[in-house]
Amino acid sequence: MSTTATPSPSTLAEPHPRRWAAAVVMMIAALMDLLDGTIVNVAVPSISRDLHASASDLQWVVSAYLLGFAAALIVSGHLGDRIGRRPLFLTGTVGFGLASLACGIAQSPGQLTAARAVQGVLAAVLVPQVIGSFRTLFQGKERGAAFGLYGAVAGFASAIGLLLGGVLTDADLFGWGWRSVFLVNVPVSIATFVGGLLLVPATRERSAGRPDVRGSLVLAGGLVAIVLPLVQGRQNGWPVWGWVCLAAGAVAVVGLGVYEARRHRPGTVPLLPARAFGLPAFSVGVLVQLLFSVGLQGFFLVFAVWLQGGEGYTPMQAGLVTVAFSVGGFLTAPAADGLAVRYGRLVLGAGALMMAGGFGWVWAVVDGAAAEHTGAWPLVPGLVIAGAGLGLLVVPLVNVVLSAVPGELAGGASGIFSTAQQFGGALGAAVVGTVFFGAVGEGLSGALAEAMPWVVGAFVVCGVLCAALPRRAVSDHLG
Repeated sequence: MSTTATPSPSTLAEPHPRRWAAAVVMMIAALMDLLDGTIVNVAVPSISRDLHASASDLQWVVSAYLLGFAAALIVSGHLGDRIGRRPLFLTGTVGFGLASLACGIAQSPGQLTAARAVQGVLAAVLVPQVIGSFRTLFQGKERGAAFGLYGAVAGFASAIGLLLGGVLTDADLFGWGWRSVFLVNVPVSIATFVGGLLLVPATRERSAGRPDVRGSLVLAGGLVAIVLPLVQGRQNGWPVWGWVCLAAGAVAVVGLGVYEARRHRPGTVPLLPARAFGLPAFSVGVLVQLLFSVGLQGFFLVFAVWLQGGEGYTPMQAGLVTVAFSVGGFLTAPAADGLAVRYGRLVLGAGALMMAGGFGWVWAVVDGAAAEHTGAWPLVPGLVIAGAGLGLLVVPLVNVVLSAVPGELAGGASGIFSTAQQFGGALGAAVVGTVFFGAVGEGLSGALAEAMPWVVGAFVVCGVLCAALPRRAVSDHLG
């Protein structure tokens, strides 16, 4: 969902003999991140009860991870290109396991939020090395197969994470309860670290420039400054400092892009390349990616709370409901890339509007229910439709957009896409979560009905913006 198979100038003369074994190890490591974006959502009610967490605390538990990831992702990718991907992959893998352990033993909302932020940063160290290594290890059709597998797994990890989170929370292994959703990463990180030592080869980009560390700090501060007042504003009565903070964050991000365009330091890789953003197709594509994540992450956060708090579902039952969403995605994902190559933006626009329609169905069922409890079955058609839309929108999005981006910018463009995905998720948890928790006085069903227009609206705007994407995708990126 956040990958590209654009050819890398640093390719191996001969295919690495254990490239597929290495790919499996790296995929498993990346899966820890892909699942952790949402695995915690279904455990949020249990965390709230156990740690006596407020509504804003719960939003931070979700947003801190995504912000940490978004803030460190681009510079980590450039750093791996320059000094070597294997050491950063190993560091990210073992660090992610240690951060997960810290999450699992946290005794307060503050401790959990801090550990989640560190977990997100370590995920950002890990994931770009997987993408970069794939570009180097695989050629031709094998590269397309590798990235296709990664894209399929990434596309459905959100829903799979909810199901797994419910199963682990309900299983209450060793009496750990919700802590299991974090502690399960510890043995996985140890196994993948050992596998990485044995199987993952050293790769790097010989022509890579220096990463802009100072710029990355400005970017991180700007992203946090945007999300902070959105999460804390309702609790504090929307004070003036919040609006100032929000404006300052936006100015910092935009200002960084302008500064890099006008006074770029030679030998340093820009975080926000002006040439890429100067292409309307790319700028619109990033916005589509961001809004998609706003809607999806925001929905699954409040939906999990509503299912357990309003409908009385157990965590596992709540996770099982989301299987309908995954089913819809699996129906369309296999054909999505081929359809996009043939029909381009029409496929993505249709996918976005299907997601809007599917979540609109959920909204109508919840809002129109005569009683507080609606049950799961009336929601299933809407979830299936939304999942089918996800397959059409997300799976081919990068390929469609990067068809308009010069090859030398594709690596940086892919990193920006991933950053937009993670930052959009943090925004979704902040905005949709704030609307939802601000309306709980009307009952949880009323609160969900208040939040759903924001979810549906995000996908409607995505559908409209898709009209500005390229008419056709090109298959060369995958071949």
